Order: sequence, then C-alpha cells, then structure tokens
Amino acid sequence: MTLTPLPYRVVDRREETHDTVTFALEPVGEHLPAFAPGRFAMLYAFGAGEIPVSVSRLLDGRGLAHTVRAVGAVSRALCELRPGAAVGVRGPFGTGWDTAAARGRDLLVIAGGIGLAPLRPLVHAVLAEPDAYGRLNVLAGARTPGDLLYPDEFPTWRRPFAAATVDRPSGDWTGRVGVVTALLGEARFTPAETTAFVCGPEVMIRATGRALVHRGVHPARIQVSLERNMRCATGHCGHCQLGPLLLCRDGPVIGYDQAESLLNVREL
Repeated sequence: MTLTPLPYRVVDRREETHDTVTFALEPVGEHLPAFAPGRFAMLYAFGAGEIPVSVSRLLDGRGLAHTVRAVGAVSRALCELRPGAAVGVRGPFGTGWDTAAARGRDLLVIAGGIGLAPLRPLVHAVLAEPDAYGRLNVLAGARTPGDLLYPDEFPTWRRPFAAATVDRPSGDWTGRVGVVTALLGEARFTPAETTAFVCGPEVMIRATGRALVHRGVHPARIQVSLERNMRCATGHCGHCQLGPLLLCRDGPVIGYDQAESLLNVREL
C-alpha cells in the first residue's frame, strides 16, 4: 500500500450506461502492489480531487480497471477522461473477498446496481478455477435495463445460473422484474454449503442478508461490501465509521454476522 499517488494512464474506456464508465489503467512507471478482488484504490483526477473506487477488473498483474458512476465532481471528471489521460492512483486499500474460505462451496454473487463492479473480479477469479468451487450463481438487480452493467459479459457467467432483474422495465425488456432477492428461488445452491458475496445499496444488503439467513445460509458465510462508505482510505476522517468499525481499516468487506446489527441500527 502507498499513500503517495502514482501516475497511471487511461488505455481504454467503455461507456457502460448513460452515466457509468469503465476505464482501464496502466502504470506510467512504478506500479502499485497487486490488488485482490474486493479491495479499492484512491483515484485522483487532476484538478478535481480523489475518491475511493473498488477495482472492477485485474489486468495482467499491473493494470487495473475501475467502473465509475458520475455522481459528483470527481467522479464526473474521471468519467470524462479519454485514453492517454493521466490519473493518480494510490492503494491497495481495504479487505478483499475471502475466496479461500469459499473453496469447495456453492457460491452466490448478489449485486445491486453498480455493486456488481466490485464483484466482477471475484467472478473472474472463480471462473479461472472452475474445479475449486461448487455451483456459481450470479444475481444482479438494477433500476432499469439501461442500468445493467457488463451486458455482453454477464451471459458468460452462467455456471450454472446467472440472471438479472430490473425495477422499471422498458418496452423491449423481456427479462425478470422485481427485487434481486426474488431470484434466489431460481438459483441452485445448498444453503448449508454456500458462501454468499453481496454488494449494493445498504437497503439491498439488509434485505438480501435477511433472505439468505431465512433460507439457511449462515450469517458468517455471507460476505458484504460496504464500499459506498469509503472516503479517505486511512480511517482518519471518520466518514466510514459504522459502530465500532472504521471501514477503511476494518472493511469494506465484512461478514453479515458482524454487519447485520450495525446496519439495522443505522436503518432506525
């Protein structure tokens, strides 16, 4: 981990939705230590500032891909960058998805909105070792069909099940409509032998965690990412505090057995 931004250059850019962009970065010189799925970097847009963004793909051990939604001044500046532009990057920060604890087990990867981005490297890691895990189920929810990420890549994740659902279908949408937890009835997994990975808005995490526990998945086997709470990455500003946790230091990936009571208190 480094607290000094290193220069990276945008080498590829893809518009995912009307307000979301995935861009690939390669180091200009020195590169950061290796990232793991679920960890995040601080991305600095020159002249605008920096924000924490989870890695959405790992490229050849040195390059990184990040998926960013334009919701503020810095994220808009990052989304406007074109190939050749420079970005400051520092990291890696945070805890990653514990794939080692999931080996040999059925997997549920459940995402809400842009929460699919931090889960994407996890899916890639599992697909790279097909014999190391049980059945892979990828469930994604989005507000509209136009907000679904990685539509070209998503169908390749069926091993044996991947499905998406939307809240507000458009006229040409023929897929599922409703909350992402409704897809659990179609997924193929044995609850007592399952590890779940969940990322999305807090209300979605709470609902998903409750649904999984109700179906028999142990809370300690449900890993959730609270990466939306990240701010400074060093635990000094306090914006990421959730009860006794400083998520920059103790997260953003934590077990639902630990997160459940803290999220429920915040809901009140």
